Amino acid sequence: MKLNVRKCHGSGNDFLLIDELSNPCTFTEEERQNLALSLCDRQKGIGADGILFVLESKRCDAVMRVFNADGSEASMCGNGLRCVGRYVCELTGRDSIVIETMKADLKVASAPSIYDDIPTYNVEISPVYFDLDKVPMNMEHSQVIDQKIPEISDRLQFTVLAVPNPHLISMVEAGSIISNEQKQISETVNGPNNLFPDGVNVSFVHEIEKGSIYVRTFERGVGFTNACGTAMSASSLVTCLLGLNEPGEEIDVFNNGGKVRVVVNRKDTGEYFMELIGNATYLFEAELQLTLSEPENFEILSQTDLNEEAAYGLLQDHAKKVVDRKIFTNA
Repeated sequence: MKLNVRKCHGSGNDFLLIDELSNPCTFTEEERQNLALSLCDRQKGIGADGILFVLESKRCDAVMRVFNADGSEASMCGNGLRCVGRYVCELTGRDSIVIETMKADLKVASAPSIYDDIPTYNVEISPVYFDLDKVPMNMEHSQVIDQKIPEISDRLQFTVLAVPNPHLISMVEAGSIISNEQKQISETVNGPNNLFPDGVNVSFVHEIEKGSIYVRTFERGVGFTNACGTAMSASSLVTCLLGLNEPGEEIDVFNNGGKVRVVVNRKDTGEYFMELIGNATYLFEAELQLTLSEPENFEILSQTDLNEEAAYGLLQDHAKKVVDRKIFTNA
């Protein structure tokens, strides 16, 4: 079969987007998993952190399903949602839409450019859960907010929440960013362990200054990525819980892939939701020839560059200078 894919990224978190809205293709669950394993392989495939499948929805403008590079399905992906949101907005000719995800229907809208003329989208990140059974995490406490978890570290303090992807977040000094500690913790809680039966995304967060943070994330099912949208949103919320930032105010979130902005909002009911504002950049379109029984043997029939990466590179350069100056030279 012939299959059209679009390579895109949000904050350097890159994906292959497959349109099932306007293209006559459907896949079984096993086929989706195998496509992710084959096409996302950076050694043998095209290479990506995951695949974004865009499907028809009965109640929203589209459905987004996210399959990680290891074939597992994620319940949400903030960076991917910006890419899907842009794609569906352009497909429908609208500036704002609602996308159905595994656990919530989320608003997406075009937004003023975050840097120069980069295509920018604002996406809703919700729901937010602090109850450990929602993560899930096996611990005697009902919640973990800025406290030690001896099984993981006798030094660091952590906050655990789901948005709805599970996140383990620690505010750290600059020296911890360049240490091996995050890798060790991430591999522990994403291997066979008693605390997180389904694994968890692990983020180290460093405060640059008020209204500005750096986030480095080990994503469950992927490993270290340039950025994780739900992790940056959850990390911003944690800084508000700790009094470092304020709800309703923009927070610049720097990452290895660039920068986004997050606004933490609190409803009258006390529930939180975040606005994640950042790029949705197209890299190229490609037509593939493959068989679903052996997708690893795909052939690229044609590829068209979409010439948007140079503009995003300016934001990356800006973000790298800030991170290098504020973190790595002080570590």
